[in-house]
Amino acid sequence: MGVGVFDSGVGGLSVLRALRAELPHHNFIYIADSGHAPYGERDQAHVIARSRALTAHLLGQGVQALVIACNTATAAAIDVLRSEHPQLPIIGVEPALKPAAATSKTRRIGVMATRSTLGSSRFRALLGSLATQAEFVLQPCDGLADAIERGVANTANPPTATEIIAACARHTRALGQFGLKDGEIDTLVLGCTHYPFAAAVLRDLIGPDVQLVDTGEAVARQTRLRLASAVSTGESDSAPGRISLFSTGQATHLRAAAQRWLQLDGPVGTLHF
Repeated sequence: MGVGVFDSGVGGLSVLRALRAELPHHNFIYIADSGHAPYGERDQAHVIARSRALTAHLLGQGVQALVIACNTATAAAIDVLRSEHPQLPIIGVEPALKPAAATSKTRRIGVMATRSTLGSSRFRALLGSLATQAEFVLQPCDGLADAIERGVANTANPPTATEIIAACARHTRALGQFGLKDGEIDTLVLGCTHYPFAAAVLRDLIGPDVQLVDTGEAVARQTRLRLASAVSTGESDSAPGRISLFSTGQATHLRAAAQRWLQLDGPVGTLHF
């Protein structure tokens, strides 16, 4: 019994890392749907179908709560899943526009996300609700999540690292001038769970003073509140929870990424659906 977590690939490990820190005694089942990625460049019907299939599988494993650790899947499918599973606590992620607006001094905020996320009605509604608080400069980052997906576990591979750096440079350049002066972007929202794995590259490009905002910690806090002690590992409070990892793509890829980012060295199962 525990919490199910899914993403289109390894990006959701950034959320799982925060969940593990917030809820160290809970069990987690994580699925990387790498065999059907990237979500951000697929149509909404594809993302909804995959989200339904993953949710059904996780419910079959007995999870008592679900975290959609993917901005694109949250935007496309969370309302559908909540209507189909009204008794299941479902927590999604969305670009952290509200925290960014609350802390930005120049009131000019960059948003990096997939084209699918930026074009969703859910994102547009969020953007509209904050229109008077700040100016948001939106950048669809085609190819970046896929480059990180392929390179996060293989950073020693120069071509892959070069591809990530080039993509980050291209997208930050398109956003405009970063800095703390009027008219400059002083806050950058990472609107995809893959992007925190490129944070060091982005930091080098935008400078030390610009704030980077992602959603992992906020999602973890919200999950703890929603669980409200409903999920139990069945073990003593001092026992660490178990983390089970599965992939619909290459298990070795997810295992390598989990070793690097979560210091997990267990097996990764392969799912065929």
